[in-house]
Amino acid sequence: MEAPRLAHTMSSPTSPCEEVIKNLSLEAIQLCDRDGNKSQDSGIAEMEELPVPHNIKISNITCDSFKICWDMDAKSKDRITHYFIDLNKKENKNSNKFKHKDVPTKLVAKAVPLPMTVRGHWFLSPRTEYTVAVQTASKQVDGDYVVSEWSEIIEFCTADYSKVHLTQLLEKAEVIAGRMLKLSVFYRNQHKEYFDYVREHHGNAMQPSVKDNSGSHGSPISGKLEGIFFSCNTEFNTGKPPQDSPYGRYRFEIAAEKLFNPNTNLYFGDFYCMYTAYHYVILVIAPVGSPGDEFCKQRLPQLNIKDNKFLTCDEEDGVMVYHHAQDVILEVIYTDPVDLSLGTVAEITGHQLMSLSTANAKKDPSCKTCNISVGR
Repeated sequence: MEAPRLAHTMSSPTSPCEEVIKNLSLEAIQLCDRDGNKSQDSGIAEMEELPVPHNIKISNITCDSFKICWDMDAKSKDRITHYFIDLNKKENKNSNKFKHKDVPTKLVAKAVPLPMTVRGHWFLSPRTEYTVAVQTASKQVDGDYVVSEWSEIIEFCTADYSKVHLTQLLEKAEVIAGRMLKLSVFYRNQHKEYFDYVREHHGNAMQPSVKDNSGSHGSPISGKLEGIFFSCNTEFNTGKPPQDSPYGRYRFEIAAEKLFNPNTNLYFGDFYCMYTAYHYVILVIAPVGSPGDEFCKQRLPQLNIKDNKFLTCDEEDGVMVYHHAQDVILEVIYTDPVDLSLGTVAEITGHQLMSLSTANAKKDPSCKTCNISVGR
């Protein structure tokens, strides 16, 4: 009797020659591994007549899907009923060890025209390296399979979130942003040594650096976008920046209009939490036409600087007025160098709360507030 399967219905094919895998399932069947080893009672026999896939090609890679095709010898091609796809994260090729050793989980697809699309957030994550190998198989009347040898092993990496996925994150963030409060400055906390280094080695100008890997795993800005982190949240009762900080006891403050004005563009970068009740939103401010602006324009949803749920800049009676969302913690990345002479550096009086640091922080993949229905 064939073991039970968890079937997942795939989306409709985009064209007859690129049919999406139908009835793709994670099937608990007794398959041979890539080295051809089988359990004694596997019920699967090898038959040389079935063609072995070769020259495997991976294309159209997204954060949670890819297309796969390969070449096969013509012999016994008409006997193929299924494809077995062995898909593993590269850093953990034995990720199924928690299952019974004789019943590994493989992807099982009906034999459809190639290329076919493998899609599914239940087993694919963004920006993750995978290995894949393929067998051809012929299902017998008694439910057993005849299989070919495994193909060669191919490596590939899934993509970052697209603008579509980031727009989904944006919409979820808008729901909890809360009312808007006034602000007048952006600020950046660091240790005294940081500011001394900037003065001595960079001519008084803070330089952009590559963003770390905090936040959503699929964020297209992590490890790629260069910028300077600023904060802008204020205390509800004072309207001023909080005196506590996890990043150092010295604070650079700069008037908001010097970084954020009609000559800059504003982009939504990420929405995440770190197993806490409060959430973070990453925004990017880029001078119009700058390299940072061009980077963001291709990858991130752009926000109207006068009308959005997170950070606004508008003119009232000839004066620029700024507001920020109350119920999320905003992390603002400015993509150009910033000279210290444009603001002031002073020691804060509060505590250094290291527990609030977001450096390389990992997003909570189980939070229903800030996750979307694609691979984590």
